Amino acid sequence: MLGLEYFSFSDLWSPYFLVFMLAVATLYAFIVGPWRERFADSEPVPIGKQLTFYLAAVLLYFVHGGPLSLLGHLMFTFHMTDMAISYVMVPPMLLYAIPAWLWRSLFRLRFWRPLKFLAQPLFGLFLFNLMFSVYHIPDIHDWIMVHYFVHGVYYVGLLLAALLNWWHILCPVPEWAKLTSLRRLGYIFLNGLLLTPACVLIIFASEPLFSVYNDPQVWAQAMRYCVSGNPAELLAQFKGPGFFSVMGPREDQQLGGIVMKLLQEFINIWALFTVFMQWYRKERAQEDDPAFDHASSGRLNNV
Repeated sequence: MLGLEYFSFSDLWSPYFLVFMLAVATLYAFIVGPWRERFADSEPVPIGKQLTFYLAAVLLYFVHGGPLSLLGHLMFTFHMTDMAISYVMVPPMLLYAIPAWLWRSLFRLRFWRPLKFLAQPLFGLFLFNLMFSVYHIPDIHDWIMVHYFVHGVYYVGLLLAALLNWWHILCPVPEWAKLTSLRRLGYIFLNGLLLTPACVLIIFASEPLFSVYNDPQVWAQAMRYCVSGNPAELLAQFKGPGFFSVMGPREDQQLGGIVMKLLQEFINIWALFTVFMQWYRKERAQEDDPAFDHASSGRLNNV
């Protein structure tokens, strides 16, 4: 499929990264299982949350170490699919899967005290969208893709920024939520709006923007991130990324931008529905509670 038969098992499955992700999954299993009682106020973690964590780990492995990682270096469409899965789909899954008592234990550490400014909603909103948009400036994107250490560090930074961004939408610790339900709905809307310019520029560009996907020399350098061997040998064997693509560079680029925007919008719609239903159920519960002070609640919700 798409020429993957030309690559070795190691190229396709990144055994070292697989071992790392298995270690992460194993650590999570011990923390929510036999080690749970070492954490203050811990509670059993529902099987649904545990399965969500393992699914998120599998997705991260496939897009950063499995075949999708390699495909992301062959076609821009797969690159943007990887971006959407990594930074739009996986973060809310992780926030849901990691229990509140574990988050409380982690953030009790003194290390976090100087970093309290990170908890501001606007910081989380703008940090991720700025990092994502800057990364897809063509010259910056091409430079990061051929500098492997920077590539890895930037991807980790994007994941942390995405988690911070989603934290304010689906805050896993109820008492730490900084936004009312109405403001969370506005936050989700702004989130989709801020990512739109980068996607629009990619979709409607009149020519291919990224050398990694249309310049054989740059592509061969970038491929060293996930394939061992000499770049010259890659060029001699495949002549460039066009060998693998089923469409031209511009069409591939357009489809990639569309895929990213559509996946983001679908997940934003899910988030809007989730937040709205939480708000609705909370309001219904309060209306059914005769002891609830509705006047005070109205004033608080308008703050």
